[in-house]
Amino acid sequence: MTLHEDEFPADEALVRRLLAEQRSEWAELPIRAAGSGTDNRMFRLGGELLVRLPRTPGTAEAVRKEQRWLPRLAPELACEVPEPVHEGVPGGGFPLPWSVYRWIEGTEPGPGSVPDWGAFGAELAGAVRSLHTAPLPPEAERGGLHWYRGGELTPCADRVDECFAQARTLPGLDLDLDRLQAIWRGALDLPAPAGPRVWLHGDLKPSNLLVRDGRLHAIIDFGGLSIGFPDAEHAPLWDMPAAARHAYRDALGVNEPTWQRACGWAVAVAISGVPYYWHTDPAFVAECVARLRAVLDDPAGL
Repeated sequence: MTLHEDEFPADEALVRRLLAEQRSEWAELPIRAAGSGTDNRMFRLGGELLVRLPRTPGTAEAVRKEQRWLPRLAPELACEVPEPVHEGVPGGGFPLPWSVYRWIEGTEPGPGSVPDWGAFGAELAGAVRSLHTAPLPPEAERGGLHWYRGGELTPCADRVDECFAQARTLPGLDLDLDRLQAIWRGALDLPAPAGPRVWLHGDLKPSNLLVRDGRLHAIIDFGGLSIGFPDAEHAPLWDMPAAARHAYRDALGVNEPTWQRACGWAVAVAISGVPYYWHTDPAFVAECVARLRAVLDDPAGL
């Protein structure tokens, strides 16, 4: 399914052409689709590898970023992360860089895979702490690793208000948009974040986490890797049950203003996704709506 106007198509045949050109020893391995996100398409390659192709030129830079920084960050982190094994270049009719990683076995966290959400939230907090305290080399500070989710809420205000206006025109969207917008504006009124900037994953939603034997095993998809304030890093906790969310906050010791700004980020990112993907990706829209409902149920005091 095409999600973006500037998207390049990709399928198993394309993957095989790329491999034949660049890694011929893998070209005859079985290839099958292994899911897709809003930024990438994934293909399982044999039993041990995963191919990831960016959908658009705007998301292609994430390939180079992961290739450069994941090998350096992996020893610092408290859980497994993807291991790049090939940095693909444009070819085979595909004009963007692409990547091959070691396959990580695991299951997305959910009711059937996580028996104790409080314990899971604490484990995720430990993994996030290890990322946020990983050393920042000088070249990382200079390397353009800044993203809007590591900054302040204010620059997003006009765009988020526009998304609220668009959401009000969508037929059948059953949400208390007035209250959600009040929560968003309350977060905007808080003091700006302060303190040191840290490494950020950028998108810790459940589909980017892997569970094994009921426990957090890996964090994947570091396409949003950046340096900044950690407020937005906590926003995907509203995608998880309240027990995980509260255990995570307690384990990290997140203070009230940071948690309230995180709640604002949870609203901002989700409401932006609803009108953009309304006609193209109903499953992603459902994820956004579920997050917004969770915010309404547990709005961090705003």
